[in-house]
Amino acid sequence: MDKKKIPIPDFKELKRQGKKIRMVTAYDYPTAVIIEKTDIEMILVGDSLGMVVLGYDGTVPVTVEDIIHHAKPVVKGAPNTHIVADMPFMSYQVSIEDAIRNAGRLIKESGADSVKLEGGLDYAPTVKAIVKAGIPVMGHIGLTPQTAGSLGGFKVQGKDAKAAQDLIDSAIALEDAGAFAIVLECIPAPLAKIISQKLTIPTIGIGAGVYCDGQVLVTQDMLGLFDRFVPKFVKQYAQIGQLELEAFNKYAEEVALGVFPDDAHSFSMKEEVIKQLEY
Repeated sequence: MDKKKIPIPDFKELKRQGKKIRMVTAYDYPTAVIIEKTDIEMILVGDSLGMVVLGYDGTVPVTVEDIIHHAKPVVKGAPNTHIVADMPFMSYQVSIEDAIRNAGRLIKESGADSVKLEGGLDYAPTVKAIVKAGIPVMGHIGLTPQTAGSLGGFKVQGKDAKAAQDLIDSAIALEDAGAFAIVLECIPAPLAKIISQKLTIPTIGIGAGVYCDGQVLVTQDMLGLFDRFVPKFVKQYAQIGQLELEAFNKYAEEVALGVFPDDAHSFSMKEEVIKQLEY
């Protein structure tokens, strides 16, 4: 397939045309290579890697260095797919100067095309400053995993009128600040529809219903590779984890029985060479 990376302004055009944007996560080269062969437009190197790759209980421990380390091979594996690098917890909250510096590191050291940060109205000035520095920013509102504890856990956000209005105001503020897209996580579908209709930039939903301008899922969730829990909004398109388990068990069994490696998976020597050896 002749795949071309979509320029930042064209994402708004996709929304205008009513074309859905597809995004999934990746944290390594082999996964990125496979995604590159699809029509998926965007890859998120998300701080979800803390849970699904590094084994943490949440996203908070993830560092800028972690994101850079995992984004580099993704950029190499998917050169024609737009790569978004997540800004981890405390990489942008302390000061705007810190935020610009860390966003710059993510872009310069990993080769990613844009960064994503969580937060609404309070972080619009931060988004504006990063964009002014020449770095494209994707916003993220609703359930923000880095601060899920202060939100009462991993729960649907914006269910009452005040909370819903706050999310609408946050989305507008982020667009005004220069965000080129906004992730809407775990909010009611009717609210996501209202936000999507109010904005000229695309919304990318995860647990936000069908009315968003695009969707994102964590690859390990959708392929059945992460079994600690499965969020309600996740559809599992395959059970790769079960296939891996079966393969590892089969390998262990064959090694124990001495049937692997067989002749087909071994190297031979000429008989006359063996006869010359002293043993």
